[in-house]
Amino acid sequence: MNEPAFVEIADRIYLLRHPVLDVNVTLVVGPGAALMVDTLSTPAQAASLVAAARRVTSQPWAVVNTHHHFDHSFGNAVVAGSPPCPIWAHDAAAARLVAGPAVVAAAAAWATRTDRRLAAEIAVVTVLPPSRLVQTESTLDVGGRPVVLRHFGRAHTDGDLVVHVPDVDLIVAGDIVEESGPPSFDDSYPLEWPETLAGMLRTMTPETVVIPGHGVPVGHGFVTGQHQELAALEWLIRDAHGDGAPQSAAAAHAPFGPQAAKAAIARGYAELSGAVT
Repeated sequence: MNEPAFVEIADRIYLLRHPVLDVNVTLVVGPGAALMVDTLSTPAQAASLVAAARRVTSQPWAVVNTHHHFDHSFGNAVVAGSPPCPIWAHDAAAARLVAGPAVVAAAAAWATRTDRRLAAEIAVVTVLPPSRLVQTESTLDVGGRPVVLRHFGRAHTDGDLVVHVPDVDLIVAGDIVEESGPPSFDDSYPLEWPETLAGMLRTMTPETVVIPGHGVPVGHGFVTGQHQELAALEWLIRDAHGDGAPQSAAAAHAPFGPQAAKAAIARGYAELSGAVT
């Protein structure tokens, strides 16, 4: 099987779609510097990622984790190098990755349900937590190219970062936008996700290219459609909970398919009951 490779999708913006979980990594290159957005799941994947990036640029890079999930951050130690380059993330994502062995065990347990080989590779990861923290917004200088990191609120996780490259009107959205499958709600905030995504939409133009966490790049229309579905889901959860409807009944009418809907309803009910804060 051919090794995954970066493909230029805008001026010095390169996208690698990894076949495991169809996860995206974005490489932003400027004069004398670069930025790697997300680092994949395992040391082997990350080593392949570094090799692919070095075929594009010899410049030193910094790293951004769009959130703490293993498929976006467990390659940090390999990608950051030694001594490690700066790794940027939201405060909440960094706090979860500081947990180290606990977050590794949880990720390996999740992977065991579908891919035992991947789970075994995850189980031996040593997590390198982010070293640079973002609360709401930070602007990085990537060789003279401004790149803006923004936290619009809780959505897919409590620590989602969006990466905006304004000189090419491109956004790396992480998993607050999904293309190759439904959004994942396992530790999400479905009652807040619509407003978070609305915040991102307010920064977009009709021509903005959006790189989702998984799948092919999309545009304004796709993001607007996903926002409408998430807003419909939010109000379905609120109405069903207010009526005392069982979760199964609410999930039967939810968008995104039965598995995603089940997780979304459970999280939404937990938010409304105070079990998730």
